[in-house]
Order: sequence, then structure tokens, then C-alpha cells
Amino acid sequence: MIKPIMLLRRGFASMRWRTRVTLWIAATIAGLLVVAFARLADMALAQFAQQTAERAWLPFIYTPLIGMLVVWLTTRFFVGAQGSGIPQVIAATRLARQGKPINRLVSLRIAFAKISLGTLALTGGFSAGREGPSVQVAASIMHFFHRFLPNARIVRREDLILAGGAAGIAAAFNTPLAGIAFAVEELGRKLETRTSGVLLSTIILSGMVAIALQGNYNYFGHFGIQDINLDIVVPALVIGIGCGLLGGLFSRMLLWPQRHPHLMIWQWRRLHPVWFAGICGLVVAILGWLSGGMSFGSGYGITSQVIASDLVLPWHAPTTRFLATVVTYFSGIPGGIFAPSLAVGAAVGANTAELFHLAAPPTIALCMVGFLAAVTQSPITSAIIVMEMINSHSMVISLMAVALIAKAVSSRMGPELYQQLARGFLESAEPATKPKIPTR
Repeated sequence: MIKPIMLLRRGFASMRWRTRVTLWIAATIAGLLVVAFARLADMALAQFAQQTAERAWLPFIYTPLIGMLVVWLTTRFFVGAQGSGIPQVIAATRLARQGKPINRLVSLRIAFAKISLGTLALTGGFSAGREGPSVQVAASIMHFFHRFLPNARIVRREDLILAGGAAGIAAAFNTPLAGIAFAVEELGRKLETRTSGVLLSTIILSGMVAIALQGNYNYFGHFGIQDINLDIVVPALVIGIGCGLLGGLFSRMLLWPQRHPHLMIWQWRRLHPVWFAGICGLVVAILGWLSGGMSFGSGYGITSQVIASDLVLPWHAPTTRFLATVVTYFSGIPGGIFAPSLAVGAAVGANTAELFHLAAPPTIALCMVGFLAAVTQSPITSAIIVMEMINSHSMVISLMAVALIAKAVSSRMGPELYQQLARGFLESAEPATKPKIPTR
């Protein structure tokens, strides 16, 4: 009697280890793909900057054409790859929980499209980030590896997709802790107790792969902030409210097509998505020309310069970046809003510091965390991402306070952005999953 029990225990232990190894391989591949995506995105941004440096007229032709090509490929071959990627992952976890098909939202095909088309869009100068798409890429990889588990019932599909999405954030921002916070805060699922340890280890491993390949660097650079005192309390309160209002407005604008689908402009977009993308590309080109090129791309370059030096931005920098990001999202290209949102916050902070004669580094940091927290309504994740850039522990409380204030203000203006966008994918999946009623 004892021998069969021992054999059963050994088999179960072996199965657990095979599960761990499978998930760790998946996490490693996810981390590698996210890093590769980051390198491709950097190359695309550099190419656009090089091509347009001496040809200011080029974006007026090139950006609309790239937008039309990307949206045509997306609508023709890769439906489900449009937009950020985070709403798709949220929708996929809910559909998986209901036992419904999710291959239109997370699959190897979608991961390939997200990387290739997202990179192509950045060569056109669209104001989009790679962080949201990285979430969908990593979730797709983890979902694919679910079939290789020795026992598929050990780890639920929705938990694996959730862990994959969090691993994408961890690798994209080089911050494993941000990935864990994002899993709990934004993707909105509690991991099952018996598998939480191994799934958390996959999130950490994916982030460690990114650190091993790219070094332990900070995403936008490093703030040189001295210890601060109570004088920051009033500015932090004002920044939290102001960025909360701006971020809430930004979210409401992104939700405009979903909340008012009957408007003629959105009906025309549904009928002619490629032409609509071309018009959006032209608007992005005009905004880039008006801003002297500052609103093109993800905003990574200009934000890094603002953080590293006392670079003075023109007054229109936040507005043009804000509008370029909204128009880019409307176009339907695969691209996220994390990096552009941080760029808007940095521009707001730089202008605020100059206008009110405040110390630039802490003001920029507070505005970055405030705007991102207001847009995503994920204050903990936002605070962790910005905390990684700061060498002063005295700002931790201020960052958390601004993030919470901005989130509270934004939540008064509308629902959570990603959760609301996920509803659109859930509603579009309903007709395909509802059983057909036979007719007599």
C-alpha cells in the first residue's frame, strides 16, 4: 500500500517540475521576444528620425501611407492586433474563464503581427508605444505553451494569460515588481493559490531575462533628485489634481468611438478603416510639423533628454503629444499608450516647473506618475515605474500620493480605460460564441 502512494507522490512531484520547466521556458521566450521588440522599435524610431531630419516634407506622404498599409494588413489578416494589446489580454482572461475561444486575441499569429506591424507603424512616426503590445505578445506566448503542460488542469488558461501579460510589463520596463503589481492591479485577477508561486516566478524570470540582455537600466533614464522636504506637499496636491483632470480627459477621448459609435465619423471609420488611417496619419504629420518633430514616435527620446538634462520644452509640447497619441489610437494601428503617456507627463512637468519656478526633476517625476496613473487608473504600477528612475527615497510617499490623487480624480470622470476597452472585444466575441438556434 505504501509503495503505490510513494510512486504517486513521485509522479506528482515530477509533473510539478515539468510544469515549472515548461512555464520557465515560456517566460524566457516571452522575455526574449519583448527585448527583440524593444530593439526593433528603437531601430524604427531612429530610422524615421534619420529620414526626416533633412526632409521635413516626408511625413506628409510617408506617415499616411504607412498608416494605411498597417491598418490594411491588420484588418485583412490580423484582426485582434489593433490598439494597445492590454484590453485584448483582459478580454482573453475573461473568455478563457468561460471556456470560449480566444485565438483571435492571444496567439502566435497575433504576437507576430503585434511586433511586425507595431514596428512598421513606428517607422511612420506614429505616437505609439511598445509596452502595451508587449503585454499581448507575452500573453500569447504563455497561452501557446499551455498545450505543452503535462496536465493542463494544473494551471488554468486564464492564470497563464494573466502571468504572460504581467511578464510583458516586467520585461518591457525592466522592472519585475511593476509586472507583479500590474497583474494584480490592472489585469484584475487573483492567481490561484496552488499555482501562484510558479506563475509569479515566470513574471520575475521574464523581467530578469530583459535585465540580463539589456543591463539593469532605467527605462527613461535616471533622475538626479536631492532629498526633498515638506515644501513639496502643496505642489504634489495640485499636480495630482491637475494631472488627474488631464489624464481623465485623455481616457475619455480614447473611449469616444466606443461610447458614441453612432456618430458619423466613427461609422465612416468602420466602413473605410484604411482611408481613415491615412487621414489620421496626415494629422499626425501636421502635429509633428507644428511641434518641430517633438510629437513623432513614442516620446522615448525627448523624455530621456528632459530627464537627463535641463532641456526646455516649448509650451505646445504637451498638447501636440497629447493630440498625436489620441489620433494615433483612433487610427487603429497596433500600438500602446504607456510611453506616450509618460512623455505627456514629462512635458507637462517641464512646462510647469518653468512656469512656476519649481525644481524641474521632482516636478517632472510627479507629473509623469500623475498622468500615467490617471490614464490607466493603476496608481501602484505607475508609481513603481517612475520610482525606478529616482535615486531619492524621500520622494516615494509623494509619488504614491500623487498617483492615488490622480487616480481618484480620473475615476470621477470615467471608467477604467483598459477595462472599458476590453468590453468592446468581449462584445465582438459574443456573436461568434453564441450557439446557433436551429430553424425549422
